[in-house]
Amino acid sequence: MNKKERVAFIADTLEWLFPETPVPLDHSDAYTLLIAVLLSAQCTDERVNQITPALFARANNPYDMVKLSIEEIREIIKPCGLSPAKSKAIWGLSDILINQHKGEVPESFEELEALPGVGHKTASVVMSQAFGHPAFPVDTHIHRLAQRWKLTNGKNVEQTEKDLKRLFPKETWNKLHLQIIFFGRKYCPARGHKEEECPICGQI
Repeated sequence: MNKKERVAFIADTLEWLFPETPVPLDHSDAYTLLIAVLLSAQCTDERVNQITPALFARANNPYDMVKLSIEEIREIIKPCGLSPAKSKAIWGLSDILINQHKGEVPESFEELEALPGVGHKTASVVMSQAFGHPAFPVDTHIHRLAQRWKLTNGKNVEQTEKDLKRLFPKETWNKLHLQIIFFGRKYCPARGHKEEECPICGQI
């Protein structure tokens, strides 16, 4: 199987196994998605979904969020890990949204990445899942699978993102990144991976 055939096989397999791709983080709008993605750094989506209902019951918009102290936010989100940095970022970005963006989440990479605690991957998730712009958020899981499938020899997620964007049509990016995440969780874990039983690794 050459690279082109491998790419087609991977895309077809992912579409067959995961035709539906609900966003794994519970949210109701761009703001709650932004906060959930920020919280998901070095934390599982399941854990984030257990924590956000309590946080969003108190504050599901920037105006209510800045009424909480950083300590109050930190106490609620503590089970997610990195709570000192995350609570400061959540309060800080909420304040910026109010003062610079009329309380709305901006619809551009540049403005999103200027917010505290928001890196390129977080901005990519918000741009793709909240606003529908083509983006290919690459986290460590997608980076690992792309290397395992010989789609990249990138040493970092930035290079892997460029390689995947070159290989797959732009209109598939938003769905594809979720399909790869779902596939990795179900069939292609980091540890205990049985290559011969994996629907993709066992074939390519």
